[in-house]
Amino acid sequence: MTTAADAWAQAMAFANRADPYPFFAELRRTPVARVADDLYVVTGYYELLALSHDPRISSEFRRSPLSGPRQTDDVQPADDVAAYGAQPSLIVTDPPSHDIARRQVTRHFAPPHSPDLIPGMEPDIVALCDELLDRAKAAGSTRIDVVDDYAYPVPVMVICKILGIPLADEPRFHAWIFDMLAGIDLGPDAGTAEGQERAARAGDAQAELRDYLAALIADCARGEGQGLLAALVTDTDGPDGPMPPEQAVANAVLLLIAGHDSTVNTISNCVLTLLRNPGTFEMLRDQPELIPRAIEEVQRLQSAVQFFPSRSATADIAIGDTVIPAGAAVHLLYGAANRDPRRFPDPDTFDILRPDNEHFGWGSGIHTCVGGPLARLEVNLALETFLRRVTGPRLVTDPPPYRQSQIFRGPRHVLVDVDAIT
Repeated sequence: MTTAADAWAQAMAFANRADPYPFFAELRRTPVARVADDLYVVTGYYELLALSHDPRISSEFRRSPLSGPRQTDDVQPADDVAAYGAQPSLIVTDPPSHDIARRQVTRHFAPPHSPDLIPGMEPDIVALCDELLDRAKAAGSTRIDVVDDYAYPVPVMVICKILGIPLADEPRFHAWIFDMLAGIDLGPDAGTAEGQERAARAGDAQAELRDYLAALIADCARGEGQGLLAALVTDTDGPDGPMPPEQAVANAVLLLIAGHDSTVNTISNCVLTLLRNPGTFEMLRDQPELIPRAIEEVQRLQSAVQFFPSRSATADIAIGDTVIPAGAAVHLLYGAANRDPRRFPDPDTFDILRPDNEHFGWGSGIHTCVGGPLARLEVNLALETFLRRVTGPRLVTDPPPYRQSQIFRGPRHVLVDVDAIT
């Protein structure tokens, strides 16, 4: 019989990145399971829902045993999660620090203070989606890499414009972010020579990205910048005042990475999932009003963010026939809970018309994705444009190659042959 520790190791192994879900199903036999010293994983829907709202679960990464030296041969420290800030970002902090930072960010990003920012991006998103397909058409191409040629440029353009980061700098931070995410490895591959090389590159990339953003934010503090980053460090009218520059750097890393990477994965996963399920591409093309429901179902089935490894218990917590001891690391596995058959009938099936589809694809609790509304808009417009203009798409390789990260899980390339781009 497979132990919880074995199932967890298999789920995290790169060889199984394309399909970790059978191992998540093994783990769900015990919805809250101890998989290593000081590490518990939560795979049950109801257990995860409860813990994501439980104040005894801390998101302060410095409290987690995984933030320090390696615990066992099976568990690697997630040091590169600290890329979200030597000064912590809002995703790795607890109230009241979290609440202050989240208010400072949303004040310049979302209603009620900035109600037009996200809707105002729609014309630019549509124009870029059309431009990307026009390029492929003009080149006479009958093969598209959905990731590189389509899914990646859209959210990068959007997040750069919102944050006030020069889009011309994209090649620099693209490489840094790729290396950073490749170095965050919580599985058995981290201990290999290749894994250690990736971790070293991730550390270098993290330093480069932080230095780049620190210089940009220093310019913003002098009144030379624009966008959300400038607003964060110059806002003297808000109830919490301006964000200190060093904290703004940490949140800039978070917003830049989370603001595009998970959206790239979601757009790619949408096309991949539709082409894996005959008839659904045509169904959405003919009934575009169903696109929002389809996106939510893709997020349930193929969560772009599978979990985030910063949480720990601040007290003993009895849940799911298990007691999580105070001080233990706790991973809330969204990708596993989203396929819990106790909550979702026939959970491995892609069902566009699935009712009552309250999944964890955008997180849950106080750390629910602040950029969820923007991501939904981007994915909806990108998918609608692809459906309208691409005819006869077919997957070249399935499964496609995946990137290294277990956390931000997504394909590295999705090659699609097409009959035409109209």
